[in-house]
Amino acid sequence: MTNAPAGRAPRGRPSRNAVYQRFATAIDELGKYGGLPTPVESRQLWDDVWHLEAHHSTAIEGNTLVLREVEQLLEQGRAVGSKELKDYMEVLGYAEAARWVYEQGVDPDEHVHDGLLTVTEVRSIHTLAMAKVWEVAPHPSAYPDEAPGSFRQHDVRPFPGGMTPPTHPLVPAGVASWVEQVNQFGGALADGSLGVIEVPEALARIHADFERLHPFIDGNGRTGRLLLNLILTRLGWPPIVIFKEQRRRYIRALDRADHDDLGPLAELLARSVIDNLHRLIPNIAGPAKYVPLEALADEEFSLAALKQAAGRGRLEAIIGTDGRYRSSRAALEAYRASKYSRG
Repeated sequence: MTNAPAGRAPRGRPSRNAVYQRFATAIDELGKYGGLPTPVESRQLWDDVWHLEAHHSTAIEGNTLVLREVEQLLEQGRAVGSKELKDYMEVLGYAEAARWVYEQGVDPDEHVHDGLLTVTEVRSIHTLAMAKVWEVAPHPSAYPDEAPGSFRQHDVRPFPGGMTPPTHPLVPAGVASWVEQVNQFGGALADGSLGVIEVPEALARIHADFERLHPFIDGNGRTGRLLLNLILTRLGWPPIVIFKEQRRRYIRALDRADHDDLGPLAELLARSVIDNLHRLIPNIAGPAKYVPLEALADEEFSLAALKQAAGRGRLEAIIGTDGRYRSSRAALEAYRASKYSRG
């Protein structure tokens, strides 16, 4: 695993190593809160992440639906707007795969196996994600045996950064080797030989290696992000959501990873896990539990306002080992009441 130099961070932006430390702290805190709730226990909580992921992960690949259209499509089954049919089917297929990932990761069914992943699951996730859109818009160059869930029978042109995926006869063995890499990563975490602070770069390596392998004729980006989320949720951690506005940064980070610089991609993934944990924490922790201020910020109280209130002693808060303020929902409600009473 490459330890890329952190580089100079823009003013006010934490260094890469600081982000890795925040990732490790967030994962440690999650265990103290009792772990992630299941989709059944907190349907609305998971639906919010589900909508974001289905929208942004498909938008990165060119889907034109906006978030409101995705929400109505998934919640009401209504195709709002006048977009191409393939765009609606693409979102529906991806959403079905993401829902399966969340349920298998957080609340697995009876098909439990050793390790984090199997080759069958790699193919199954691709099938779920791509089958619906394939019915209306199959890849124009696909052979009959390259349908969703089947490995490519074509060779792939070199990526813009110069990296060339392996020739198609090598794909089945490459996928099996990649799955073994994932399961070795899970084993190293379980036996303590890999520390949590090292995880972001390990995840970056796993994700970049899958995308470099490019095992399917189409849908590799979507499938790769879904597989990464299955790994994360099976570890008991929040899934990632790469926002469409981050597309250029994400593509550049993958290219850097292809050239053995894992840092940019690792930082992007770590930040996404932390952000989603902040979405989940208020619904996991009880009202008296201390959580990062990011998890308490809302339309009424911005993060900056909460930091200022904590710094002035108006919001009951503590400073954690990472130097960041933490407070509780109970303390926030007390602060809210005091502001109104003063008014």
